[in-house]
Amino acid sequence: MKRIMFLTLSVMVVFSLVYAGDFSYIGVAKCKMCHKGTAKGEVFEKWEKSPHAKAFATLKAKGEEKNPKCLECHVTGFNAGGYKVGDPTAASFEAVQCESCHGPGSAYKSMSVMKDKKQSMANGLIEPDEAVCKKCHNPKSPTYKAFNFKEAVKKIDHTYTKK
Repeated sequence: MKRIMFLTLSVMVVFSLVYAGDFSYIGVAKCKMCHKGTAKGEVFEKWEKSPHAKAFATLKAKGEEKNPKCLECHVTGFNAGGYKVGDPTAASFEAVQCESCHGPGSAYKSMSVMKDKKQSMANGLIEPDEAVCKKCHNPKSPTYKAFNFKEAVKKIDHTYTKK
């Protein structure tokens, strides 16, 4: 009996290690559930008013909503489990949503994980730095303007601190 339990436990550990990096995109609607309202620092509302939230609309206005070079930066998880042109779930990933900067949320979305920063990071949460931003804010963009990370972060600040 002990041998069976040991084998079962071993298989579970190996299985969890193999799939530890398989995080998937869940979309802003799921993030919003816990990051909306005054009590939560209005994180969702701040994002909703930002240029990031309007990134896909900008493409549509220019007729570029199917241009893969533009979609890389104007949607969430382009062809990586998030936005895919023509996919029935595509609308759930339009715009530069939370996961564009913070990583796919499937494994860190639960409240029990989010309450522990170390556990959140182990489950795919990213603290965006300058390199994350420069994946899109760089001279490859046809509308590139000089990018100052310290100034840009102030403009999109949506940190939430418990009071």
